[in-house]
Amino acid sequence: MKNSRLRERTRQFRGALLTALVFLVMVIALVSALTQVDQQSEQEQVKILTDAVFRATLTCYAIEGRYPPSAEYLKTHYGIVYNEDQYIVTLDSFASNVLPTIYVLVRGGGFYAY
Repeated sequence: MKNSRLRERTRQFRGALLTALVFLVMVIALVSALTQVDQQSEQEQVKILTDAVFRATLTCYAIEGRYPPSAEYLKTHYGIVYNEDQYIVTLDSFASNVLPTIYVLVRGGGFYAY
């Protein structure tokens, strides 16, 4: 009788342990998926901002005959708006008639150059 109770408790313990392990694996998979979605979303936001700065840079050249001297100039004259707490936008200009390199940096993260 003691043996049968011991076997039953062992079987219950194994079942509970297996359930806990499956639950833990599911939680880890969910967190991993959410992290990946968040990273993809951030990459897409950086791409959209970079494309907007690039288009504004080309518009500036088409209208004024020169490329903008800075990102601040684009914000003031061409309506570029972005969250400055989240992104740093810089234009690396060689000359006013040469397309500048556009850098969009994520504060605390990576960057994207165009």
